[in-house]
Amino acid sequence: MADRKGAWRNRLRQAQRLRGVLALVAVIALWCVWAPRDADGNRLWLTPSLMKDIFFEQAIFGLLAAGMTLVILTGGIDLSVGAVLGLSAVSFSALLIWREWHPAFAILATLGIGALAGAVNGALVARFRMQPFAATLAMMVVARGVAKWVSHNEKVQSAEANPPIFDTLAGSPLTLVLLMLAVFVVLGVIVSRTQFGRYLYGIGGNEEAVRLSGVSVQRYTMLAYIVCALTAAMAGMCDAARQTLGDPEAGMTYELDAIAAVVIGGTSLRGGQGGIPLTLLGLMIIGIVDKLLSMHGQDLSVRLMAKGLIIVVAVLIQGQREA
Repeated sequence: MADRKGAWRNRLRQAQRLRGVLALVAVIALWCVWAPRDADGNRLWLTPSLMKDIFFEQAIFGLLAAGMTLVILTGGIDLSVGAVLGLSAVSFSALLIWREWHPAFAILATLGIGALAGAVNGALVARFRMQPFAATLAMMVVARGVAKWVSHNEKVQSAEANPPIFDTLAGSPLTLVLLMLAVFVVLGVIVSRTQFGRYLYGIGGNEEAVRLSGVSVQRYTMLAYIVCALTAAMAGMCDAARQTLGDPEAGMTYELDAIAAVVIGGTSLRGGQGGIPLTLLGLMIIGIVDKLLSMHGQDLSVRLMAKGLIIVVAVLIQGQREA
Protein backbone atom coordinates (compact mmCIF):
# COMPACT_ATOMS: atom_id res chain seq x y z
CA MET A 1 0.00 0.00 0.00
CA ALA A 2 2.83 2.41 0.90
CA ASP A 3 4.59 1.67 -2.40
CA ARG A 4 1.38 2.36 -4.30
CA LYS A 5 0.91 5.70 -2.53
CA GLY A 6 4.51 6.60 -3.25
CA ALA A 7 4.05 5.78 -6.92
CA TRP A 8 0.97 8.01 -7.12
CA ARG A 9 2.83 10.85 -5.43
CA ASN A 10 5.67 10.55 -7.92
CA ARG A 11 3.20 10.64 -10.80
CA LEU A 12 1.53 13.68 -9.29
CA ARG A 13 4.86 15.47 -8.96
CA GLN A 14 5.70 14.69 -12.60
CA ALA A 15 2.29 15.96 -13.70
CA GLN A 16 2.82 19.18 -11.72
CA ARG A 17 6.22 19.74 -13.35
CA LEU A 18 4.56 19.36 -16.77
CA ARG A 19 1.39 21.22 -15.86
CA GLY A 20 2.04 23.95 -18.44
CA VAL A 21 2.39 21.39 -21.24
CA LEU A 22 -0.60 19.39 -19.98
CA ALA A 23 -2.71 22.54 -19.78
CA LEU A 24 -1.78 23.45 -23.36
CA VAL A 25 -2.69 19.94 -24.52
CA ALA A 26 -6.02 20.24 -22.71
CA VAL A 27 -6.74 23.59 -24.36
CA ILE A 28 -5.91 22.20 -27.82
CA ALA A 29 -8.18 19.21 -27.11
CA LEU A 30 -10.94 21.65 -26.11
CA TRP A 31 -10.50 23.42 -29.43
CA CYS A 32 -10.78 20.11 -31.29
CA VAL A 33 -14.02 19.27 -29.48
CA TRP A 34 -15.51 22.76 -29.64
CA ALA A 35 -13.92 24.03 -32.85
CA PRO A 36 -15.61 27.15 -34.26
CA ARG A 37 -17.13 27.11 -37.74
CA ASP A 38 -16.93 29.55 -40.63
CA ALA A 39 -19.87 30.99 -42.57
CA ASP A 40 -20.13 27.78 -44.63
CA GLY A 41 -20.26 25.56 -41.55
CA ASN A 42 -16.71 24.22 -41.93
CA ARG A 43 -14.69 23.63 -38.77
CA LEU A 44 -11.77 25.97 -38.20
CA TRP A 45 -8.74 24.13 -36.85
CA LEU A 46 -5.57 25.46 -35.22
CA THR A 47 -3.65 25.93 -38.46
CA PRO A 48 -0.26 27.70 -38.61
CA SER A 49 -2.05 30.72 -40.07
CA LEU A 50 -4.50 30.87 -37.17
CA MET A 51 -1.69 30.40 -34.64
CA LYS A 52 0.13 33.32 -36.27
CA ASP A 53 -2.98 35.44 -35.74
CA ILE A 54 -3.18 34.33 -32.10
CA PHE A 55 0.47 35.19 -31.50
CA PHE A 56 -0.01 38.55 -33.22
CA GLU A 57 -2.91 39.37 -30.89
CA GLN A 58 -0.84 38.35 -27.86
CA ALA A 59 2.53 39.75 -29.01
CA ILE A 60 2.42 42.92 -26.90
CA PHE A 61 1.48 40.93 -23.80
CA GLY A 62 4.18 38.40 -24.70
CA LEU A 63 6.91 41.05 -24.70
CA LEU A 64 5.77 42.23 -21.28
CA ALA A 65 5.50 38.69 -19.94
CA ALA A 66 8.99 37.73 -21.12
CA GLY A 67 10.57 40.53 -19.10
CA MET A 68 8.20 40.01 -16.19
CA THR A 69 9.45 36.43 -15.87
CA LEU A 70 12.90 37.60 -14.84
CA VAL A 71 11.50 39.79 -12.08
CA ILE A 72 9.17 37.08 -10.77
CA LEU A 73 12.04 34.58 -10.72
CA THR A 74 13.72 36.85 -8.15
CA GLY A 75 10.57 36.77 -6.01
CA GLY A 76 9.52 40.27 -7.09
CA ILE A 77 6.82 41.73 -9.29
CA ASP A 78 6.55 44.74 -11.60
CA LEU A 79 3.20 46.52 -11.71
CA SER A 80 4.59 49.41 -13.76
CA VAL A 81 5.13 47.65 -17.11
CA GLY A 82 1.79 48.79 -18.54
CA ALA A 83 2.49 52.42 -17.62
CA VAL A 84 6.07 52.17 -18.97
CA LEU A 85 4.56 50.81 -22.19
CA GLY A 86 2.30 53.88 -22.39
CA LEU A 87 5.17 56.26 -21.65
CA SER A 88 7.34 54.54 -24.27
CA ALA A 89 4.58 54.65 -26.90
CA VAL A 90 4.08 58.37 -26.33
CA SER A 91 7.79 59.18 -26.20
CA PHE A 92 8.57 57.18 -29.33
CA SER A 93 5.73 58.80 -31.28
CA ALA A 94 6.60 62.31 -30.04
CA LEU A 95 10.25 61.96 -31.01
CA LEU A 96 9.34 60.71 -34.47
CA ILE A 97 6.36 62.94 -35.26
CA TRP A 98 6.84 66.12 -33.25
CA ARG A 99 10.64 66.24 -33.06
CA GLU A 100 11.29 64.46 -36.37
CA TRP A 101 14.16 62.41 -34.96
CA HIS A 102 15.82 59.67 -36.95
CA PRO A 103 14.15 56.33 -36.10
CA ALA A 104 17.39 54.83 -34.77
CA PHE A 105 17.85 57.68 -32.27
CA ALA A 106 14.16 57.55 -31.31
CA ILE A 107 14.43 53.81 -30.62
CA LEU A 108 17.58 54.25 -28.50
CA ALA A 109 16.05 57.12 -26.55
CA THR A 110 12.88 55.15 -25.87
CA LEU A 111 14.88 52.15 -24.70
CA GLY A 112 16.84 54.53 -22.47
CA ILE A 113 13.59 55.77 -20.91
CA GLY A 114 12.57 52.18 -20.24
CA ALA A 115 15.97 51.35 -18.75
CA LEU A 116 15.77 54.39 -16.47
CA ALA A 117 12.33 53.33 -15.19
CA GLY A 118 13.64 49.81 -14.57
CA ALA A 119 16.73 51.13 -12.77
CA VAL A 120 14.56 53.22 -10.45
CA ASN A 121 12.37 50.21 -9.71
CA GLY A 122 15.41 48.05 -9.09
CA ALA A 123 17.04 50.64 -6.83
CA LEU A 124 13.89 51.05 -4.75
CA VAL A 125 13.56 47.29 -4.32
CA ALA A 126 17.19 46.23 -3.98
CA ARG A 127 18.89 49.29 -2.50
CA PHE A 128 16.15 50.84 -0.37
CA ARG A 129 14.45 47.51 0.45
CA MET A 130 10.97 48.62 -0.57
CA GLN A 131 8.39 45.96 -1.24
CA PRO A 132 8.27 45.32 -5.02
CA PHE A 133 4.51 45.84 -4.99
CA ALA A 134 4.80 49.32 -3.46
CA ALA A 135 7.86 50.39 -5.45
CA THR A 136 6.47 49.41 -8.83
CA LEU A 137 3.01 50.73 -7.96
CA ALA A 138 4.60 54.13 -7.38
CA MET A 139 6.42 53.87 -10.72
CA MET A 140 3.16 52.89 -12.41
CA VAL A 141 1.54 56.13 -11.23
CA VAL A 142 4.58 58.28 -12.04
CA ALA A 143 5.12 56.80 -15.52
CA ARG A 144 1.46 57.24 -16.42
CA GLY A 145 1.60 60.85 -15.22
CA VAL A 146 4.75 61.54 -17.26
CA ALA A 147 3.12 59.98 -20.33
CA LYS A 148 0.18 62.39 -19.99
CA TRP A 149 2.55 65.31 -19.40
CA VAL A 150 4.75 64.52 -22.41
CA SER A 151 1.75 64.11 -24.71
CA HIS A 152 -0.15 67.11 -23.28
CA ASN A 153 -2.82 64.56 -22.36
CA GLU A 154 -3.63 63.83 -26.00
CA LYS A 155 -2.80 61.17 -28.56
CA VAL A 156 0.41 61.77 -30.46
CA GLN A 157 -0.31 61.21 -34.14
CA SER A 158 0.65 62.55 -37.52
CA ALA A 159 -1.71 64.67 -39.58
CA GLU A 160 0.04 63.46 -42.73
CA ALA A 161 1.91 60.24 -43.54
CA ASN A 162 2.93 57.98 -40.66
CA PRO A 163 6.64 57.44 -39.99
CA PRO A 164 7.94 54.50 -42.10
CA ILE A 165 9.31 52.83 -38.96
CA PHE A 166 5.71 52.15 -37.91
CA ASP A 167 5.24 49.93 -40.96
CA THR A 168 8.60 48.28 -40.32
CA LEU A 169 7.68 47.33 -36.74
CA ALA A 170 4.05 46.35 -37.20
CA GLY A 171 3.22 46.57 -40.88
CA SER A 172 3.06 42.78 -41.03
CA PRO A 173 1.73 40.49 -38.28
CA LEU A 174 4.65 38.15 -38.94
CA THR A 175 7.19 40.87 -38.12
CA LEU A 176 5.77 41.50 -34.66
CA VAL A 177 5.41 37.77 -33.96
CA LEU A 178 9.03 37.13 -34.95
CA LEU A 179 10.21 40.00 -32.76
CA MET A 180 8.34 38.59 -29.77
CA LEU A 181 9.69 35.09 -30.36
CA ALA A 182 13.21 36.47 -30.75
CA VAL A 183 12.91 38.16 -27.33
CA PHE A 184 11.72 34.88 -25.82
CA VAL A 185 14.67 33.01 -27.35
CA VAL A 186 17.25 35.56 -26.22
CA LEU A 187 15.90 35.81 -22.67
CA GLY A 188 15.42 32.05 -22.54
CA VAL A 189 19.10 31.52 -23.31
CA ILE A 190 20.14 34.20 -20.80
CA VAL A 191 18.02 32.71 -18.01
CA SER A 192 18.91 29.09 -18.61
CA ARG A 193 22.52 29.29 -19.83
CA THR A 194 24.23 32.22 -18.13
CA GLN A 195 25.48 33.09 -14.68
CA PHE A 196 22.98 35.95 -14.58
CA GLY A 197 20.13 33.48 -14.96
CA ARG A 198 21.49 31.22 -12.22
CA TYR A 199 21.69 34.18 -9.87
CA LEU A 200 18.07 35.09 -10.61
CA TYR A 201 16.96 31.61 -9.54
CA GLY A 202 19.21 31.81 -6.50
CA ILE A 203 17.86 35.20 -5.39
CA GLY A 204 14.30 33.94 -5.71
CA GLY A 205 15.06 30.65 -3.96
CA ASN A 206 17.28 31.83 -1.11
CA GLU A 207 18.42 35.44 -1.29
CA GLU A 208 20.45 35.31 1.92
CA ALA A 209 22.45 32.31 0.74
CA VAL A 210 23.27 34.10 -2.51
CA ARG A 211 24.35 37.20 -0.59
CA LEU A 212 26.57 35.18 1.74
CA SER A 213 28.25 33.56 -1.26
CA GLY A 214 29.57 36.96 -2.28
CA VAL A 215 27.14 37.73 -5.11
CA SER A 216 25.83 41.30 -5.42
CA VAL A 217 22.09 40.70 -4.97
CA GLN A 218 21.42 44.40 -5.53
CA ARG A 219 23.13 44.41 -8.92
CA TYR A 220 21.35 41.38 -10.32
CA THR A 221 17.98 42.40 -8.92
CA MET A 222 18.36 45.79 -10.57
CA LEU A 223 19.34 44.13 -13.84
CA ALA A 224 16.17 42.00 -13.72
CA TYR A 225 14.00 45.12 -13.35
CA ILE A 226 15.92 46.93 -16.08
CA VAL A 227 15.43 44.08 -18.55
CA CYS A 228 11.75 43.93 -17.62
CA ALA A 229 11.35 47.66 -18.33
CA LEU A 230 13.30 47.34 -21.58
CA THR A 231 10.83 44.75 -22.87
CA ALA A 232 8.03 47.11 -21.79
CA ALA A 233 9.66 49.89 -23.82
CA MET A 234 9.87 47.56 -26.82
CA ALA A 235 6.21 46.71 -26.36
CA GLY A 236 5.39 50.42 -26.22
CA MET A 237 7.11 51.11 -29.53
CA CYS A 238 5.32 48.16 -31.12
CA ASP A 239 2.00 49.33 -29.70
CA ALA A 240 2.56 52.80 -31.16
CA ALA A 241 3.40 51.23 -34.52
CA ARG A 242 0.27 49.05 -34.47
CA GLN A 243 -1.99 51.97 -33.62
CA THR A 244 0.03 54.48 -35.69
CA LEU A 245 -0.05 56.83 -32.70
CA GLY A 246 1.17 57.25 -29.15
CA ASP A 247 -1.66 56.95 -26.66
CA PRO A 248 -0.94 58.05 -23.04
CA GLU A 249 -3.60 55.54 -21.93
CA ALA A 250 -1.93 52.64 -23.77
CA GLY A 251 -1.05 49.63 -21.66
CA MET A 252 -3.73 50.12 -19.00
CA THR A 253 -4.01 46.82 -17.02
CA TYR A 254 -1.54 45.11 -19.40
CA GLU A 255 0.61 44.25 -16.39
CA LEU A 256 -2.16 41.89 -15.25
CA ASP A 257 -2.08 40.02 -18.56
CA ALA A 258 1.69 39.73 -18.36
CA ILE A 259 1.57 38.36 -14.82
CA ALA A 260 -1.22 35.98 -15.85
CA ALA A 261 0.89 34.49 -18.66
CA VAL A 262 3.82 33.96 -16.28
CA VAL A 263 1.68 32.34 -13.56
CA ILE A 264 -0.40 30.17 -15.90
CA GLY A 265 2.80 28.88 -17.49
CA GLY A 266 4.00 27.64 -14.11
CA THR A 267 6.56 30.15 -12.82
CA SER A 268 6.22 30.49 -9.06
CA LEU A 269 5.21 33.88 -7.66
CA ARG A 270 7.51 33.12 -4.72
CA GLY A 271 10.49 33.07 -7.05
CA GLY A 272 13.20 30.55 -7.81
CA GLN A 273 11.09 28.24 -9.99
CA GLY A 274 9.92 28.50 -13.59
CA GLY A 275 11.39 29.96 -16.73
CA ILE A 276 10.89 31.68 -20.08
CA PRO A 277 9.59 28.59 -22.00
CA LEU A 278 6.84 28.17 -19.40
CA THR A 279 5.78 31.78 -19.90
CA LEU A 280 5.47 31.14 -23.63
CA LEU A 281 3.23 28.16 -22.84
CA GLY A 282 1.12 30.36 -20.59
CA LEU A 283 0.82 32.96 -23.34
CA MET A 284 -0.30 30.29 -25.81
CA ILE A 285 -2.90 28.95 -23.36
CA ILE A 286 -4.37 32.41 -22.81
CA GLY A 287 -4.29 33.22 -26.52
CA ILE A 288 -5.98 30.00 -27.64
CA VAL A 289 -8.72 30.21 -24.99
CA ASP A 290 -9.35 33.88 -25.77
CA LYS A 291 -9.49 33.21 -29.52
CA LEU A 292 -11.78 30.21 -29.10
CA LEU A 293 -14.26 32.15 -27.00
CA SER A 294 -14.03 35.16 -29.32
CA MET A 295 -14.75 33.08 -32.42
CA HIS A 296 -17.75 31.57 -30.64
CA GLY A 297 -19.11 35.07 -30.14
CA GLN A 298 -18.46 35.38 -26.42
CA ASP A 299 -18.01 38.98 -25.29
CA LEU A 300 -15.10 40.39 -23.31
CA SER A 301 -16.71 39.79 -19.92
CA VAL A 302 -16.88 36.02 -20.50
CA ARG A 303 -13.30 35.92 -21.75
CA LEU A 304 -12.07 37.82 -18.70
CA MET A 305 -13.90 35.45 -16.36
CA ALA A 306 -12.37 32.48 -18.16
CA LYS A 307 -8.90 33.98 -17.82
CA GLY A 308 -9.48 34.60 -14.10
CA LEU A 309 -10.59 31.00 -13.60
CA ILE A 310 -7.48 29.70 -15.35
CA ILE A 311 -5.29 31.86 -13.10
CA VAL A 312 -7.01 30.55 -9.97
CA VAL A 313 -6.52 26.93 -11.06
CA ALA A 314 -2.86 27.57 -11.95
CA VAL A 315 -2.11 29.19 -8.58
CA LEU A 316 -3.91 26.42 -6.66
CA ILE A 317 -1.87 23.75 -8.45
CA GLN A 318 1.28 25.77 -7.85
CA GLY A 319 0.48 26.05 -4.15
CA GLN A 320 -0.05 22.30 -3.81
CA ARG A 321 3.30 21.62 -5.43
CA GLU A 322 5.15 24.06 -3.17
CA ALA A 323 3.41 22.65 -0.12
